[in-house]
Amino acid sequence: MVHWTENRPREHSHDNFPPHDSKPVRAFVAIRMSEPVEHAVAAISDTIKRPRDGIRWVPRANLHITLKYLGPAVDPHRLERLTAGLHEVAMKTAPFEVAARGLGAFPNLEHPRAIFVGLHSVELGALAARVETRAAEYGFERENRRWSGHLTIGRVRDVRLTAKTRAALRAAMDTEFGVSKIESITLYRSHLAPGGASYEALATFLFHLR
Repeated sequence: MVHWTENRPREHSHDNFPPHDSKPVRAFVAIRMSEPVEHAVAAISDTIKRPRDGIRWVPRANLHITLKYLGPAVDPHRLERLTAGLHEVAMKTAPFEVAARGLGAFPNLEHPRAIFVGLHSVELGALAARVETRAAEYGFERENRRWSGHLTIGRVRDVRLTAKTRAALRAAMDTEFGVSKIESITLYRSHLAPGGASYEALATFLFHLR
């Protein structure tokens, strides 16, 4: 099972770098939704999930929106340099709202690979683009695919979902989960282990424009 570190993200500080072991790390930049929205998402997941339904559901504590996946083996010193760029992005960003509404699936509900909550915000896509551009300036490879804002809540291990599960997903397609105020971005390190992964917040960058 994937789980987040218990430590709360901190404001940007070079004291967090480089990680103590200085080995290459799996890293990404992400944001979290508000607690009420995460609670609403977890509640709808609980109404849909069934034993042996072929879906690996994302626990509430793990819900996040990836803005930029940086790679599976990043030199910690590259991350240290990137923090300056992420700090600049945050300094030029004002808090904004994201509405979480509707359920969907990639590529579709007939042959799903992932189940997600739809996100609605012009600013969110713009923020992801700024993070992508700044990461590229620090030598990280650009993503070829167009960024799509979504909140993954389940990964399908068996595309032959039962009729009850498909019906439950369709019934929740128009669910309103609420609105989150986004005020920061966070750089995370992913620790992989046989029992799953854990995510460690290395640094958080608070938005400064008001």
